[in-house]
Amino acid sequence: MTPALLYLEKYKTLLAFAEQRVSQADEEAKNIVLRRGGFKASTGQVKWKQMEVVRRAQLPDHHPKRPCPVYDEVTGTLFLLFIAVQGLVSEQHQIQTRTNLVRLCCVTSKDNGKTWSPVTDLTDSVIGSAHKEWATFASGPGHGLQLHNPTQSLVIPAYAYRLIGPEKPTPYVFCFLSNDHGKTWEMGNFITIENTLESQMVEVDGHGQRVLYCNSRSTLRTRVQAISLNDGVDFQGAQQIKKLVEPPSGCQGSVVGFPNPTKHVLGSVDTWVLYSHPTDPLELKDLGVYLNRDPLDPIGWTKPAILVKGLCAFSDLQYMGSKPNGSPQLGCLFEYGNYDQILFL
Repeated sequence: MTPALLYLEKYKTLLAFAEQRVSQADEEAKNIVLRRGGFKASTGQVKWKQMEVVRRAQLPDHHPKRPCPVYDEVTGTLFLLFIAVQGLVSEQHQIQTRTNLVRLCCVTSKDNGKTWSPVTDLTDSVIGSAHKEWATFASGPGHGLQLHNPTQSLVIPAYAYRLIGPEKPTPYVFCFLSNDHGKTWEMGNFITIENTLESQMVEVDGHGQRVLYCNSRSTLRTRVQAISLNDGVDFQGAQQIKKLVEPPSGCQGSVVGFPNPTKHVLGSVDTWVLYSHPTDPLELKDLGVYLNRDPLDPIGWTKPAILVKGLCAFSDLQYMGSKPNGSPQLGCLFEYGNYDQILFL
């Protein structure tokens, strides 16, 4: 399933991506699919079109997973990065056998996802020999982002199960980065806390600096955060977020930044961050959203507002501009039920 949501502000268009699976099993993904939604800011309504299959997002004899889209506003190019896994091999099988059978792939579009380029396998040029040092890896899922730095870098969150000695492979978060509008990609360095998995990033302005904020799934029973002062190359200050509790195996969550609607207040930061995740500490249920008015402060998170009751899992948030009163308009795409529905709120 693994939903990914992207908002193209210039075109008032939402792009909702997901895996189309034969069954609930991750390794049974057969396609990456897309639905396009027209957003009407005056009413906050979205008019969705029919589902399309992104047929170019395939490698022969592999199944595609983990869509992670990002839009380059300079070139007007939509990048869809994803992983392609050999045959019907699962992530757990790769971890157990310490054998990496994943490829990093990309397709691009110049018309907002209506047509796509042939697939490019980026594995050798971007990961190179490090591929043999990992049991497996994954991009996203969820949205990537473009930074407001001099090169307007593109950032794709990722994680890899590293082979460090004879111990069981251990996952660590890092980023795939492009500083030339997607012509080439490179890898950033791993954050320092192990057992970190799917993550999302937000560019945060506040307290006189611009930083890249990372919020990650973990198996440590809490979320993990870290910040980068060099646009995703390195992360520092990695720490657990005690107020954001994870179920035993963790779950992907989403973060998105938006302008502070009260930025005239002395001492306030320019960017607020919203976080979505199942709120139950033991099970994947009751999707909620949490707000942090000072995102670098791990104790600044509010209690959750419940979006929907019942079974839920992965989610992805997008900011779609502000209402006349300054309050944000936000959308959330999420897995609901027994991994058999994707809903939008």
